Order: sequence, then C-alpha cells, then structure tokens
Amino acid sequence: MSFVDTLRQWDEATTCVDRKDLSEALRIFLSIRDPNSKICFDIGCLHLLNQDLDAAEKAFDCSIRKDEHLAVAFFQRGITFYRKKRYEECLADFQQSFKALRGNQLIDYKALGLRYKLYACEVLHNMALAEAQLGHWEKAHENLVKALNYKTDTKLSMIDRALGYTLKQKLFKPVEFPTNVLFKPNKHYVAELEKKDYLGKAKVVASVVPQDAFSGFAPLQPQVEDGPTSNPKEPEVLRALAGEPHTVLFEFVPETSDELAVVPGNIVFVLQRGADNWASVIFNERRGLVPYNYLERLEISLASKQSEGISQPPNREPPTRPERKPGLTPSGSSGDVQRKVVQSTDNSYIVKVRYTFNFAVSVAPGSAYEILIEKISRKLKISSASITLSLTAEATGESAINANTEMESVWSHASGGHITLWCKTKEQTDGKQEKEIHLVAIHSYESSNAEDLNFQQGDTIILLSRVNQDWFEGQSNGNTGIFPAAFVEEVNGQ
Repeated sequence: MSFVDTLRQWDEATTCVDRKDLSEALRIFLSIRDPNSKICFDIGCLHLLNQDLDAAEKAFDCSIRKDEHLAVAFFQRGITFYRKKRYEECLADFQQSFKALRGNQLIDYKALGLRYKLYACEVLHNMALAEAQLGHWEKAHENLVKALNYKTDTKLSMIDRALGYTLKQKLFKPVEFPTNVLFKPNKHYVAELEKKDYLGKAKVVASVVPQDAFSGFAPLQPQVEDGPTSNPKEPEVLRALAGEPHTVLFEFVPETSDELAVVPGNIVFVLQRGADNWASVIFNERRGLVPYNYLERLEISLASKQSEGISQPPNREPPTRPERKPGLTPSGSSGDVQRKVVQSTDNSYIVKVRYTFNFAVSVAPGSAYEILIEKISRKLKISSASITLSLTAEATGESAINANTEMESVWSHASGGHITLWCKTKEQTDGKQEKEIHLVAIHSYESSNAEDLNFQQGDTIILLSRVNQDWFEGQSNGNTGIFPAAFVEEVNGQ
C-alpha cells in the first residue's frame, strides 16, 4: 500500500472516531496493510474502548516493536495488563514508560499528532499502584514520594491523595489515557490529498457598466467620442459604502470611548445625524461619534475629480465642541440604529486609582470620603474597611486619606478634572492575636524545590498558613516553605 493510500485511510478512520463511529473506524484501521507504530497505537486504543483486552495487547505489542521509544505505548500496554490483573507485567511496562521519559517532567505528543501530555508523575503514580497490588506498600510509598519531585500544580492533589491511601494501605484508582484521543496524520499532508484549482474562477471586481451587479460579464459597449458627459458614473467604491460622504475640516480628539479621532482631510461616511449636532460616522472600518459641525458634505463625481486637485486643509479656527445631551445618541451596526444612554462626564472628576492594576472611577466634584471609598470598594469587590487610600505611593503622614481627612485639600490636587490616588488593602482581623498552631512531622519530607520546606520525622513545625486542603506553609529549624499536609499532624493539647 502506498503512503498516500495509508494517509487517506488513516484520516478517514480518525474522522469516524470524531463522529463517534468507532466500529467503522476500527474496520478502516484494520484494512491498512502495513500500519506504522502510531496507527497500531490507535488500533490498540479502540480495542481497549471495546474491552477487547487481548486484541489491545497485540496492537500495543506491534506499536512497541515498530518504535521501542514510544513511552505512551508502554503506558497504554501497562493499563491493558492492569485491567487483565497481570500486575508484574503492568509494573514492568510502567517502568519502561518512565525510562523512556529520560528524566523529563513530561512529553508533549502534539508535534507527533497526538493531543496528549504524558507526565512523569502520572507514570510513577501508576507504578505505585502496581506495587500496592503486589503488596509492596513501602515501594509504592517511595514511588509516590519520587513523584513529588516531578509534580506540576495540576497534579499535586492526585499525588497527595494517593500518599494518603498508601499510608492507610488502601488501593486507589489508576491514571488512564483519555478516550477518543488518537494519533492523527499531519494536516498539511492531508491537505495535499485534495485536488486544487490553482487558477480559480474569473470574477468582475470593477465594471464600466452601471447595471453590472458585480457578477458575470457584460458585452463590450460602444465607445463614442464627444459623447454625453452630463451624468458621469460615480466610482464603484463609493456606491458600495453606506452613508453620505463628508470631508473633515478640523482635527477632533475623542474624550470618551464611543467617539472617533479624525484629522483634516479625512473622508468619513455619516450614517446618522443626531439632534445634539453629533453624527455617527464610519472611518477606516471603525465606527464612532464626531461633531457634525466639524464635517462638510462632499460631492464626489468623476468630473469634479478630474478638474480639481487635492484641497489643502482649512486654516481657520475649529468650532466649539458641541455639548453631548444625556439620553439618545446614535449607535448600532449593519444599518440598524440602536439607542443608548450616554452619561455626561463634563462635571465629574476622573479618579485614577493605582492598585495591583490601574483603574478609574468617576465622582462628582467635592464628593465626601464615604462616596469615594464606596465606589472603589464596589470596583474591587473588597470591604471599604480593608482599603487604604493615599495621595502618594507611601500612605504616611499627610498623604493618607481616611474618614477624618478634609476632602477639599484632596480635591485641590486635581488637575483638569483628573486626580491620581494610590490604593492598598489589608486583611481584616477581629483584633485578637491568633494562637500559634504547632504540627509534628509523621513522615520525613525532602524536596529539591527551593520553595518547599524539608524536615525529618518528629520535627516540630509552626503553621503559618493553609495554602489549600493539600498543602500548608510553615516554619521549622529556621527555614520557611510549603509542604504536603498529609505528612504532618497537629500537636495534641492545642
């Protein structure tokens, strides 16, 4: 069978799997005469889904014979042996899979066409389970402790739960390969299987025939010299755009997000003109609001384009900015006109707040401290009692702002209706000093990670915080770090 035929059948089979037609996919896979290691792996996965363990074992044997470094094939055959309760062979395959990882934390098979990451800690997890099934609980515990050195944030809870089970000498569930995830052929190779029309079909993009609707061809028109020129045809580009063309007379700098920046000489298309002298326009495929008195209606024709050159921008002073009326303002898209309420900000102060991120709130001039702190509290979703405001980065002395601060002195720092404040938060407590919690290590814990806390069995640890239900932060022997909660217990009598 040629490579092209193999590629086509491989692609058809994986498409059937995506459609949940597993029987048809398996039939196509089995019809491939000389399958490679990836196709054999896919066949084994489908047999495993159908609970045909003997056929799955043979398929994974074939995959490993064709590629003895395919770690995921050893992993899947180990799962097959585990389901057949052949735990010694299962353990050997998981050990081979871990060896094929070559000390790496994971292997990402995406580049080979398999959307799966094989983690070393998951392989060690299943090795521990196989040891536990054989009654070797100490070796199972050693494998799980070793897995902590290859851990990732998403796999911590799984390893910790398994450690808890081994301490109680209870079995736990294996990590299994996801269903319906298979090796797929290279999409670039598959694309080359289809015939391509490199020339394509001819299409009219411009026409001198006014009745031409941009499709098909029109016959040649007679060319008459000195013919009628009273009604020259407008360029097709203008006929295709919505709105009336206007030229911009003065530069306009937007002050709100729904306004549009334009400069003299720009050509915009007015979609709607509001009663407040603001126009909804389109410029460079962007939509926004521009004062209508900044625009001038543009009459464009072929005759005028031929007789006139490029006009110079006007040198007179621009008109005053029209006042935005709260209420109805032109908006919307695709020719439809919607209405939205635009709040006027002419008489408001913009307070820029520097926190772990920057944000802004709008308040009335001379607002009381309670109004300002309430707006910031709602923005951060934090209690106002936990927020400290200041005029500088360090909230000390006169720069600190609280309920006793004269707000007139704060607002005096505003410039042009804008003011910048700094914000810090603190943990709320009830004013009582918390009692220290002492823990005792029931197992030794050693890790190569700098952020972990190493200790020996019997060491006393001061609990600093609970990171989550599986990890604590503590201090012991002058060192501070995190450690598994399953390795310690609270000292009695506290």
